[in-house]
Amino acid sequence: MTRKIAIQGELGSYSHEACRNARPGFEVLPCRTFEDAIDAVRGGNADQAMLPVENSTYGRVADIHRLLPHSGLHIVDEAFVRVHINLLVVPGATLEDVQEAHSHLVLLPQCASFLREHSIRGRVSPDNARAAREVAERGDIHHAALASELAGDIYGLNVMARHIEDEGNNTTRFVIMSPELDTSRRGAHGMITSFVFQVRNIPAALYKAMGGFATNGVNMTKLESYMVDGSFTATQFYADIDGHPDDPNVQLALDELAYFTTNIEILGVFPADNGRF
Repeated sequence: MTRKIAIQGELGSYSHEACRNARPGFEVLPCRTFEDAIDAVRGGNADQAMLPVENSTYGRVADIHRLLPHSGLHIVDEAFVRVHINLLVVPGATLEDVQEAHSHLVLLPQCASFLREHSIRGRVSPDNARAAREVAERGDIHHAALASELAGDIYGLNVMARHIEDEGNNTTRFVIMSPELDTSRRGAHGMITSFVFQVRNIPAALYKAMGGFATNGVNMTKLESYMVDGSFTATQFYADIDGHPDDPNVQLALDELAYFTTNIEILGVFPADNGRF
């Protein structure tokens, strides 16, 4: 039986591309929202979920860190996709024909120089792959989509201009979520441990909690904060560290962290993807 992996968005999205690269044997299950993708795994309709967590140009993906701790799922892998944006047109269209380009709100500014140079108006679509599908269905030479080459292949559009993004290193990081926590040591680039925690309500609690990582030589690659239940006084932190929970120095650092926190939850233990190097 073919295993399935859920994504937010339509076929041809960058999440779909991430699945093709990291889970080539899986059938991709498109979902309307991140919550729907998570529910597909929890409900047994998919085996895993591919979720974007951050972009090198625009930072973290809105709401995703709020969802992860309560998802009931665990991070088992990460994947990186170099975001190449292409101008996709219906067969027979020329660059001079294109008057409007449709794509996600985040993608449009990334192609601002190209659009301005060619006097093309940007139009917001809920999803870049959906924009490609709708442009194909419309069949109008004056409308184009900004999306992946994969979307062009799926919806029968031609690549009129390739890699038109302004930033030369735009990359999105994805995490692969599964119902089961996998703590086995694997991969060729070391292990990463992801967790969330809340600090105790005492002076300098966060500073003291972080001290254990420094004194034990544990490299913290990410630390982000976000409100809990909409409260300005309740803050939860998301962190990534290099290492495995069974490493002696990581154990010591987590023990010290526990002293200054009210809650620690391991979200995943997974191999570092070579896309981060």
